[in-house]
Amino acid sequence: MSGPRYTDLVSALPASVPFVGPEEMERLRGAPFTARLGANENVFGPSPKAIAAMQATSGEIWMYGDPLSWELRQALAAHHGCGIENIVVGEGIDALLGYLVRLLVGPGDMVVTSQGAYPTFNYHVTGFGGTLEMVPYLGDSEDLRALIARGAEVKAKLVYFANPDNPMGSYLPGAEIAEALAALPEDTLLILDEAYGEFAPEDAALPLPIDDPRVIRMRTFSKAYGMAGARVGYALGAAELIRSFDKIRNHFGMNRAAQAGALAALQDADWLAQTRAAVAASRERIGEIAAANGLSALPSATNFVAVDCGADGAFAKAVLDALVAQGVFVRMPFVAPQNRCIRISCGTPAQMDLLAEALPGALDAARHARAAERT
Repeated sequence: MSGPRYTDLVSALPASVPFVGPEEMERLRGAPFTARLGANENVFGPSPKAIAAMQATSGEIWMYGDPLSWELRQALAAHHGCGIENIVVGEGIDALLGYLVRLLVGPGDMVVTSQGAYPTFNYHVTGFGGTLEMVPYLGDSEDLRALIARGAEVKAKLVYFANPDNPMGSYLPGAEIAEALAALPEDTLLILDEAYGEFAPEDAALPLPIDDPRVIRMRTFSKAYGMAGARVGYALGAAELIRSFDKIRNHFGMNRAAQAGALAALQDADWLAQTRAAVAASRERIGEIAAANGLSALPSATNFVAVDCGADGAFAKAVLDALVAQGVFVRMPFVAPQNRCIRISCGTPAQMDLLAEALPGALDAARHARAAERT
């Protein structure tokens, strides 16, 4: 046998992943990072109550998790003021995006997103044969009106918009999103990725019913709740759309420990408030470190800050590489002109001290490399 017979679509796709994980980067560099500030993880960790709940399930791990995530969905419904039929739980937003694309996108179907926005979504679209239409950012923010307009032009099935935005950290008031939806075609669905919603100002919330059929909202326990490794996400939307996930989702994808941890985390409002305060303090510290080095930090409504390195993408990449060489893991946007920035996740005071120590040398190395290129 010469090998499996792949589909024509899979045969045409490159073997790639949207991100190189920090663990792989550590293996390649032969040393661990001293400050892991590149994956937008919540280094302040989950609620102790969530940890205790997950530990308590260890003796029950021989059982499958509830395929309906019933208790968690009940709590989420109460939290968001909607029905349990308006919520589906999945293995992080990444998996839910994949399920949604599988539900709605076939070969040749059009999907609109921003050039430089979350690449995992694009990975799912191309994986199911969809065609991506890219819209440039407006300044350093996603341009929702342009996304919707382009969606109407190409008869897109899906339009993707993150609020707050990754990788720039900007956000759009929910009232403006609601107003822009008036131009969304009837047969187009807006994906509103709210992964960083718990960090955003109150006016970022969309003032529309959860079951508005024009939009599906994506939420996660990976960011503010500090449970990225547990892979718990959920989608909020119209009951008919949410019910359709049952046709194709992995019904036993959610393990018992993750469900228990998410439920406990949701119920610990004090820990969430403490985390928000710690993130806000770290955002301020990143801004101070940037200013002390002659750089500017972009306003952020997330748990990361995009820092403008003041030149082009090549210079920012040199700064990033020099930080990584010193054990400080950060990332950067993929597309110009946003790639003039490096993206720094919020961290502990000790991690911020490491960043402050490493950044001057990284900038010097990048400037020397730039000068050498010009001579």
